[in-house]
Amino acid sequence: MKLKSVTESFARVIHGLKVGHLTDNVIQRSKRMILDTLGVGFLGTSTEVFRKASEYSKIHSMDFDDTWHPATHPSGAVLPVLLALSEALPPSPKFSGLDLLLAFNVGIEVQGRLMNFSKEANDIPKRFHPPSVVGTLGSAAAASKILGLSTTKCQEALAIAVSHGGAPMANAATQTKPLHMGNAARHGIEAVLLAMLDLQGNKQVLDMQTGFGAFYANYSPEVLPNPDSYTWLLDQQDVAFKRFPAHLATHWVADTAASVRKHLLTDRATLPIDHIERIVLRIPDVQYVNRPFPDSEHEARHSFQYVACSMLLDGSITVPSFYKHQINRPQVRELLCKVELEHPRDNLPSFNTLYCEISVTLKDGATFMERSDTFYGHWREPLSQEDLQAKFRANVSRMLSCDTVERLIEIVDNLEDLEDCSMLTTLLKEPSTPGMVQKSIQHLTIPQYNLS
Repeated sequence: MKLKSVTESFARVIHGLKVGHLTDNVIQRSKRMILDTLGVGFLGTSTEVFRKASEYSKIHSMDFDDTWHPATHPSGAVLPVLLALSEALPPSPKFSGLDLLLAFNVGIEVQGRLMNFSKEANDIPKRFHPPSVVGTLGSAAAASKILGLSTTKCQEALAIAVSHGGAPMANAATQTKPLHMGNAARHGIEAVLLAMLDLQGNKQVLDMQTGFGAFYANYSPEVLPNPDSYTWLLDQQDVAFKRFPAHLATHWVADTAASVRKHLLTDRATLPIDHIERIVLRIPDVQYVNRPFPDSEHEARHSFQYVACSMLLDGSITVPSFYKHQINRPQVRELLCKVELEHPRDNLPSFNTLYCEISVTLKDGATFMERSDTFYGHWREPLSQEDLQAKFRANVSRMLSCDTVERLIEIVDNLEDLEDCSMLTTLLKEPSTPGMVQKSIQHLTIPQYNLS
């Protein structure tokens, strides 16, 4: 039956996709996303934002999580919801690794499909922070799937979730930005719980310019194909995994600065700061990553200038690179004073096409220039499994024992064979009181669900 409603087609896909529809490629890619998101989440528990905000914000509190194209952080709004539900749901029926993978991928898929309906969404965002918009609907989709909602209830959950979406880009590079991801996870599951309580919304919300279209210009939605003839976006488009916690566009800058640094240190042990006259960055015009003199870790993570100077000075970018005392080093401030930005017309603000070119001119007139079109970790040049696991180990080593770390890697690597996800959540569980999700679910009748 051909559907006329885009919203109804989304609900049909969320309800109708089964584990048999998952491809090997989708399973392998999504397991990498899950491992990386778990590691970044554990590391996030050590941040000031985590100490100040609710538990929901911990996944994204360092801007270290995966990135997709069109631009969003797909995993952070989805995985926490599924882990919370797997802990809160009754022990029977069991929630398997394949159940987790299916619901996770449904949440990722909904985000990608919605962003592909808008030309504006293909560029680095200017108005709304994407995880707060599509992430909210991804959270609702994943929760709807794992809770076994009917097509009608999935449609209601999406309608409610749209009213929860949206956060302005003005709060980028502040301590509030991490809340966008946490709120997306929270609001998505709240939408599902409200739909289960028969709250109703506009059943055409994804079809309308005054619905989801309010978030994006040039919004042209299309009806999704039937689940039995479905093609996953993750089969066609991998994600980027960051090697250091900063805005994705700065990774091109870091890569290029590392190449230039080699020219500057051919016969020296330290960078000749006094000999540098001028540093020119040729990058896209992305204003919220244009921060000449960042004053906090969050501003530094959103600064083309800082990442370039830090890499030129140190030869690497790590988590401590964004600590306050590192940002305020005299050598860094001196280099920042020498930086100029140029925005070539062909360097468009898209994670799929942008490039970085850096030229460093010395006082004797010598100029060294390098360019990067793709950095290691981008979806065109993915991290190896070995390096992805190394990132995970580095991120969680202070919080978990070596045995637990290796057990988590093993479980995620074989997630499709896991019969009961409680093995995973037991390893992740912290000794705390039940959270909002668990308290809410206690008052609902959870339907029987079958995802196989």
